[in-house]
Amino acid sequence: MAESSGSVKAQTRRQMLSEFWFYFSENTGAKIGLFVFIGLVLIAIFADVIAPHAANVQYRDALLVPPVWQEGGRWEYILGTDAVGRDMLSRLIYGSRFSLFIGCVVVAIAVTGGVTIGLIAGYFRGWVDMVIMRVMDVILAFPSLLLALVLVAILGPGLTNAMIAIAIVLQPHFVRLTRASVLNEINREYVTSARVAGAPPFYLMTRTILPNCLGPVTVQATLSFSNAILDAAALGFLGMGAQPPTPEWGTMLAEAREFILRAWWVVTFPGIAILITVLAINLMGDGLRDALDPKLKRT
Repeated sequence: MAESSGSVKAQTRRQMLSEFWFYFSENTGAKIGLFVFIGLVLIAIFADVIAPHAANVQYRDALLVPPVWQEGGRWEYILGTDAVGRDMLSRLIYGSRFSLFIGCVVVAIAVTGGVTIGLIAGYFRGWVDMVIMRVMDVILAFPSLLLALVLVAILGPGLTNAMIAIAIVLQPHFVRLTRASVLNEINREYVTSARVAGAPPFYLMTRTILPNCLGPVTVQATLSFSNAILDAAALGFLGMGAQPPTPEWGTMLAEAREFILRAWWVVTFPGIAILITVLAINLMGDGLRDALDPKLKRT
């Protein structure tokens, strides 16, 4: 009997995954975004093998060398070098590690805190809900980048403090989304049945209601991933995020500001890296929305 139940569950999971991939793959942009994102992850993992040079090694005889296809370029520096002779391609490759790490940490913190607070607000309601949502409204009243700047100024500049600040800024979106999902689910029959059967509040919140709220949260997490990368790059550009010589893309842009007119590559390539990464993640988010939202599924 147990084996039969296990096989049914496994078959149900396979069917759900097959259905998910069917609707996800219907979106061509989502598939492209997924493949690009997988490529970025592989580049970040194998950066030590792929990068032709170390990220922070300075070649004093190769200052502001242009890309290889431009006059004066060298094949050992395919995308050129920066003002202190560091290889641009290598720094971009190592920078993918920081950007993906920032996105993962920020989203993990924001999702964990936001879902927990949203569950509490939606389940208990009353004055608990009112206090939590008013605090979230206050946070949302500030422009996100400005609030992140204020928090980093209080905590001190650095990559860790920047990630904490960005997570705090993004958290209200998960709180509101989770709360709305909980309010939509809490009066359904399966929740009432579990409550009548004697399920404690913690079980109802985590095992009964939460699994049915994860679809919208997953989509929001994907989009927040790209927002985290953008905000981290903005803080790095303003000198409040990762500090030199860290090969983070926003910090690379900040270091290259004074060379915009005479060395276009030191600004263009980090900007293109940010653009491609954020675009790929947003395209994936669109595909996840199509696959997880029943209202958008086509018969």
